[in-house]
Amino acid sequence: MSGYNAVLARNTENAPSGKGLSSQTAAFSHYNNLSAQLPIDPKSGTLVAGGIKEQAEQCFKNIKAIVESIDHVMSDIIRITVFVTNIKDVDTVDEVYKTYFPTYVPTRTTLAVSALPMNAKVQVEALLSYGEGTIPNAPQSGDLIKLINNTVDAPMSALSAQTVAFSHYNNISAQLPIDPKTGRFVAGGVKEQTQQCLKNIKAILESIEVPFDDIVKINIYVKDLGDMEAVDAVYKTFFPDSAIARAVAYVPARTVVAAAALPMDALVQIEAVVSHGDGTPPQLVEDRHGIVIWAKNTEEAPKQALSTQTVAFSHYNHLSAQLPIDPKTGAVVAGGVKEQVAQCLENIRAIVESIDHVMADVVKVNIFLKNIEDLELVDDVYKDFFPEGLPARRILGVSNLLDDALVQVDAVVSNAEGTAPIA
Repeated sequence: MSGYNAVLARNTENAPSGKGLSSQTAAFSHYNNLSAQLPIDPKSGTLVAGGIKEQAEQCFKNIKAIVESIDHVMSDIIRITVFVTNIKDVDTVDEVYKTYFPTYVPTRTTLAVSALPMNAKVQVEALLSYGEGTIPNAPQSGDLIKLINNTVDAPMSALSAQTVAFSHYNNISAQLPIDPKTGRFVAGGVKEQTQQCLKNIKAILESIEVPFDDIVKINIYVKDLGDMEAVDAVYKTFFPDSAIARAVAYVPARTVVAAAALPMDALVQIEAVVSHGDGTPPQLVEDRHGIVIWAKNTEEAPKQALSTQTVAFSHYNHLSAQLPIDPKTGAVVAGGVKEQVAQCLENIRAIVESIDHVMADVVKVNIFLKNIEDLELVDDVYKDFFPEGLPARRILGVSNLLDDALVQVDAVVSNAEGTAPIA
């Protein structure tokens, strides 16, 4: 198997330890997936003293230490996600952020959540381009470069690019319901705001000549989960977006998260991951025809009309967030958080195995908890599914979950064989 991609998990003593539950970074093919970083001093293993500024500084220090430990630089980062427990702290976080990205800015998502592990005020996550791939002794991407794009037809920000492409993916900054012509929120309620978010994403994609149905993963952040019926009513008008997609009823993988607050007091914010088959220059344009999207559902996991369980493109599978629903009954399993997280992870395993993969192929796990104090119980179950602690990981406390669940889990899975070329 030495000629194939392999998951490469790495850790450095210069950043906080995952304590056997997670790797600081899990590389596969052209990307490194980093664990979300808390403001922990790696020497003491405790939160740094001070307020939000000191905590934000430590988060970015930890990310930089991980990035440099694998011979990369901060400008190799494709996407940054900032989680705060008080949305008013974002301005202070931004002042720190600017010192780490003085010229190049990645794509970005910012939101407030109900709680973070260790009662931290901020947590920062990064996705890193990985130009050398992970085939042993065989650099595979040559001189691939990041391709940054902005269009006046979508809102622009000095702190983030609208989209950054690398290899076979575009990562798009989370879109707020801002009318790019006025720079202000659209009038109306959550329906109008959702429509504007999706319009902004579509405008960005059109500016890079990528169709809307090339989206493989959508993340929806809403202030009130009770608004999801209205959000979904709009969502259905955007997906599927083409005759080909309608013919196969294609919808991307999806995760819905209740945010404690969103920038500018928005009701909804949406981010997308987009397949980008032509790669980034200097890859030959005709190579865009060599890879296709694979969408897959299995009866062994819960099905949803508005999402696909897993969407593969190139070397990654993007999974929809899994609630603790028994696929046989369609109901949340009985019991507490331990039973619920076990069901979430059983659903993920069923999806992973349905595409001929194993749990060791998972590179990133995202855990959403209604009660952050349940984390220790969750970890007791988590170890059974990931005994080597290989995937990178993110943990968030949220105010609510769909179906009144206590936990929700989503994942990104490596895809060693890539996806099939068009015949």
